[in-house]
Amino acid sequence: MPNQKADPGPELEIVHLLRAVAVELGLHNARFANQNDMHPTDVRALIALMDAARAGTEMTTGRLGGALGLNSAGTTALVDRLERAGQVRRVRSEGDRRKVVVEVDQRAVALGQAFFGPLIESAVGLLQGYDERELAAIRGFLDGVREAAAEG
Repeated sequence: MPNQKADPGPELEIVHLLRAVAVELGLHNARFANQNDMHPTDVRALIALMDAARAGTEMTTGRLGGALGLNSAGTTALVDRLERAGQVRRVRSEGDRRKVVVEVDQRAVALGQAFFGPLIESAVGLLQGYDERELAAIRGFLDGVREAAAEG
């Protein structure tokens, strides 16, 4: 009997497509890091800091290290490097002046917008073609995959 491949079904095709998207986004992030003399972890840190700012959450070095899977020394070196490059700054917490938080500098935001802006605009344009029900389904799927990946 000839070796026939079973039909993977639309679900597995979508999972494979998601993997391909993740690979392409990783390569895109690596190009950004390379063009700006950054380590890929620097890019991940800036993304984590911008996500926290969008959520209205302060990010201490401890929280940042936890989000990136770094130890204390590695996180300090990362923040020192980004601070020297003018990408982030350490500031006192609004709610507790004893606490130091890390914020993304506007220069880093502008650099990111210049590089990632066209990709973001394309993604937003694609999403504008879907209705609210479809957007909810896409959001639910992506949230579920993100949570599953975070669980490891």
